[in-house]
Amino acid sequence: MQLPPPHEEAVMVTVDNATAATLLSRPVSSHDETLSKLAFFLSRSLAEEGIGDEVFDTLEDVLGDRAQPAPPRRVHRSDDLLLRLGLPLPQRRRQEKATPMLPEDATRISDRFRRATTHLMRVVPHRVAMYPTEELRLLISLRDEQPTPDQAVAHLRRFAFAILTILDLMGDEA
Repeated sequence: MQLPPPHEEAVMVTVDNATAATLLSRPVSSHDETLSKLAFFLSRSLAEEGIGDEVFDTLEDVLGDRAQPAPPRRVHRSDDLLLRLGLPLPQRRRQEKATPMLPEDATRISDRFRRATTHLMRVVPHRVAMYPTEELRLLISLRDEQPTPDQAVAHLRRFAFAILTILDLMGDEA
C-alpha cells in the first residue's frame, strides 16, 4: 500500500464491490514504517474533521477582547493611602461574581462547547503522546455542570480554558 507523502493531498474515489474486494484481500503490512505512516494519516484525517470555526469564534467571544467584561473591582478607601505611602495593597479574599449573561446566549455557548467536548474525546487519543487524563476529566465535569444564571459567565470561561488546554496538548494542527 503506497501512502502519499505528507505534502500531497489524498484524493477520495469511489470503487465498485469487485475492486473493493480485491483491495481488501491484499495482505496487510506489518512493516513499522508503513504502519506509522498509516497511523499518521488516520490521525490527521480525524484532526481535519476538527473543531470548526464557530467553536473558535465562540472561544473568542467568551475569552477575547469582545468578551463580557469582568465586574468592576471594589475599591477600598484605604487603598489610596497605602499607595501614597508606597505600601503594598492587602490581599483580599472576596471574590466578585461574574455578570450574568442572557440565558439563551449561555445555552448556545454551552451547546457548542459540549459538542466540541464530544469531538475532542474522540480525537485526542490519536493526537497526543500521553493521554491527558486529568484535562479530559476536568473537561467532562465542566460539560456535565449546570450552572445557575449568575454563574454562567464564570463557568463558560472555565469551560473555554479547559478546551484550549486540550487544543494546546494536541498541537498546531488541531
